Amino acid sequence: MKKLLGEERRNELLSLLKEARRPITGTDLAKHSNVSRQVIVNDMNLLKARNEPIIATSQGYFYMYKEDTATNYERKIVCLHTAEQAEDEMLTIVDCGVTLKSVIVEHPVYGEITASMMLSNRNDVQNFIQRVSETNANYLSALTNGTHLHVISAPTIKQLDIVEEKLRDKGYLVEG
Repeated sequence: MKKLLGEERRNELLSLLKEARRPITGTDLAKHSNVSRQVIVNDMNLLKARNEPIIATSQGYFYMYKEDTATNYERKIVCLHTAEQAEDEMLTIVDCGVTLKSVIVEHPVYGEITASMMLSNRNDVQNFIQRVSETNANYLSALTNGTHLHVISAPTIKQLDIVEEKLRDKGYLVEG
C-alpha cells in the first residue's frame, strides 16, 4: 500500500478502527499504513487528543462507540492474589460473561495507574497471558504486592454478583 502522510493516514486509521469488530494491533496498523509502530502510537495519541474515543488494550486499538457501554453495568472490585493465580482470576471473570475492562493499582510515586484490558472471553485471556509471557512483563499488581482493582462490566447486575461470589470463594476478592 502507498505510504499515507499525516492527516490522511490518521483519517484512514480512524476509518479502519470504526469498521473493525475487534481490536487491531499497532503492528497491523503500521503494516497497513506502511509506517513504523511508533508512528501509529503517535497517530493514536493525536486522535485521542481530538477526543476520538480510541482505547488501547493488550489486544490492540479499538473505537469505543457510546452504545458499547450504554447497556452494560459496571463495578469496581478489589482483588489480591499471586501472579500464578492471575490467569485463573481472569478466566473466572470472563467465564461469567463479564468483561474485564481495566486494572488499577495505587503506585507510591505516580498515584493511580490504570491500564485498559478489555478481556471478554477465554481467547482474549489466553492472548493476554501469552503476551505477558513473551515480553517477560510483570503484572501491574506486582507493584502493590498483588493488590489491585478491576473495572468489570456486564449486561446484568446478576452477572457481576456471580463474579464477586466466585472470586470470593477462591479467596481473590478483598472486602472491607
